Amino acid sequence: MSKDEPADQALIRAIAELLNEQNLAEIEIEREDLRVRVTRSYASTGVQQVMVPAAAPAQMAAPAAPAAAATSATPAKSDDLASNPGTLTSPMVGTAYLSPEPGKPAFVAVGTRVTEGQTIVIIEAMKTMNQIPAHKSGTVTRLLVADATPVEYGQPLAVIE
Repeated sequence: MSKDEPADQALIRAIAELLNEQNLAEIEIEREDLRVRVTRSYASTGVQQVMVPAAAPAQMAAPAAPAAAATSATPAKSDDLASNPGTLTSPMVGTAYLSPEPGKPAFVAVGTRVTEGQTIVIIEAMKTMNQIPAHKSGTVTRLLVADATPVEYGQPLAVIE
């Protein structure tokens, strides 16, 4: 990537801002011939960000299909979820976990009252556990993923009304 590509620089800045806004440790985005990975590590002296642009591989394996059990009892059109401001979406690709560790109670269940910033799920990406917080306060009306299932960037995880 050259310095003549301001759109790519704007994309990297936008990704870094998303990383900070969502309090994520890492995010990776891929489109056409560009792959950008932004990570953040917490050091005792402050926050460190590393941006690594790389050429996308020629072909990638198709992602695993989400389990059928990941949908709730009342299916909704994806358009309904996308336009619903209460839909919490995945900020990254990874594996979603509903509890902090196996055998422990889930962070939330349908009907749970949550506050903005409260952990809803954990997404493991590249061996890093990323807490995904509620984007608003309200009641969890739907959980759209099952425990230990793969998720894609932008995939609806839960609905908070």
